[in-house]
Amino acid sequence: MSQPRHTRASVPTLLTESPPLAYTPEVAAATRPAWHRLRRVMPEAEWITHAPLVHAIQRLKRERRAVVLAHNYQAPEIFHGVADRVGDSLALAQQARDTDAEVIVLAGVHFMAETAKLMNPDKVVLCPEPEAGCSLAASITAADVRALRQRHPGIPVVAYVNTSVAVKAEVDICCTSGNAVEVVESLGVPRVIFLPDRYLAAHVAAQTAVEIIPWTGSCEVHVRFTGEEIEEYRSNYEDLLVVAHPECPPDVLAAADIVGSTARMVELIEAKKPPRVLLITECAMGDNVAAAVPEVEIVRPCNLCPHMRRITLANIVAALETLSPRVEIDPAVAAPARRSVERMLAVRPGARRAGP
Repeated sequence: MSQPRHTRASVPTLLTESPPLAYTPEVAAATRPAWHRLRRVMPEAEWITHAPLVHAIQRLKRERRAVVLAHNYQAPEIFHGVADRVGDSLALAQQARDTDAEVIVLAGVHFMAETAKLMNPDKVVLCPEPEAGCSLAASITAADVRALRQRHPGIPVVAYVNTSVAVKAEVDICCTSGNAVEVVESLGVPRVIFLPDRYLAAHVAAQTAVEIIPWTGSCEVHVRFTGEEIEEYRSNYEDLLVVAHPECPPDVLAAADIVGSTARMVELIEAKKPPRVLLITECAMGDNVAAAVPEVEIVRPCNLCPHMRRITLANIVAALETLSPRVEIDPAVAAPARRSVERMLAVRPGARRAGP
């Protein structure tokens, strides 16, 4: 089965051939709403370097009839400066399916851009930096899935969306951290293979009677957190609500007050507005939440995802100017992979079976 590919159009990058972008009064006025949000988390001197690129992206989006979809882990200047829609992996998949834009720029890692292309096979989908990978996606291959099926014949396979399109094509259904339990239970079977994150698998296993057969992958960001670190933060901060992502190790989840997807984290903070929150997830999300909910103090140990940081304002400008790199997927891979994603999107939120 052939692999997806990213293609660059043979068009010069206008960003490098044009005069340097300047912070002019026009740029300042046009980008003032974004600066108003970002001034709580970014010094003005830094914003002045970002604003001309933000302005250029806003112009290019209009010219290209484009939309920028940004993951919660994107840098604040992207998340608050140029994104039209933001969210976790599930939200981005839904938004990619529903958008009427002619061009989609996925500000996130490569598997997210592939998912957007699956949902929009006839649209231009741009991945500003194809080398923006994911340790979870890299931990398993399509051949690994086929070997798992041989080892466990007849057992359905659930894949976290943090997987390549080739892996998605080999499984029965996808899930995200926000709907994993519902997806597992929607199959109505006593056992499932769950891949690739072993910690998310353990978290799901603790919440369902379905037996979970896990893979051994892990997120290089979340695996670095420890329960001991959380207790140290508790000793230094009063009234600290600890919210952890389920990709974290078990001792972290046991020490947390709430475990949830990035979408659930945002919903909780916006709705409850607790005085002080420790976010146990990728660091940039803390900045994005702090900018959006200034009345809540966000405490964040700064573990950054190096792959998310590969997406920049500059390469978003270049992608929109050249309409490249484009995500292209072999139709033979796309059809079964799309089916796995569509099955996930069809699972009703909050739907739980009583058990197998």
